[in-house]
Amino acid sequence: MLSEIKPESILFLDIETVSQCRKYDDLDPEIKIFWDKKATNLSGNTEPDPAGIYGRAGIYAEFGKIICIGIGYLVSETNTYSARLKTIAGKDEAEILQRFCELLRAPYFRDRNIRFCAHNGKEFDYPYIARRLMINGIEVPPALDLAGKKPWEVKHLDTLELWKFGDYKSYTSLALLATVLGIPTPKDDIDGSMVGKVFWEDDDLVRIQKYCIKDVLTVMQVLLRFKGLPLLLPENIVVSDESGMSEP
Repeated sequence: MLSEIKPESILFLDIETVSQCRKYDDLDPEIKIFWDKKATNLSGNTEPDPAGIYGRAGIYAEFGKIICIGIGYLVSETNTYSARLKTIAGKDEAEILQRFCELLRAPYFRDRNIRFCAHNGKEFDYPYIARRLMINGIEVPPALDLAGKKPWEVKHLDTLELWKFGDYKSYTSLALLATVLGIPTPKDDIDGSMVGKVFWEDDDLVRIQKYCIKDVLTVMQVLLRFKGLPLLLPENIVVSDESGMSEP
């Protein structure tokens, strides 16, 4: 039960992804064939336009890549919690994934038997990371390797799943969920649909990192709300730089 899970034992996640190439014409010819088939399926009854919808490639692990992983954890304070957040980001996906795996092996997380929490993580973040690890030839860490595990042995949390309460007919965005739960969120100048443009055209990774961190923080707040705990105060939120995640 959620009530039995300590917030300190959770590693909150969010990933930002983009298409493998800047534009359709840059695709490897062999991969282009498969994207054309994918585009036909995505187009439904309309005329397929593989080049025109290539911006959507980033949401598919076979055609996209990870450019940013936002991570955070909670530290117990007197009558409240504080948050530690950071991003692992860059243009070298393999390096991002290696650093993420190194973080999971760190004693601070290993000793706490950490479980993941993300919004729509079971459908997107967790499998996407695992698939990109395999594609990059990096060993999938035990926390993401679900082969042979029974459902109750998988410790992943998903705030979208928690909100559904068994109803699988609809999708609720993180922004909408935060709004209806009365959780304040920063006003951002971008949303998920703009990440590809900001990365490929604007070359503004810092802007994407800020957006990613906001989502991680929002997932943290939602989880605290589910558990009936006080929300994080601004003065208790610490975002570290790329030098590493601080430990209490």
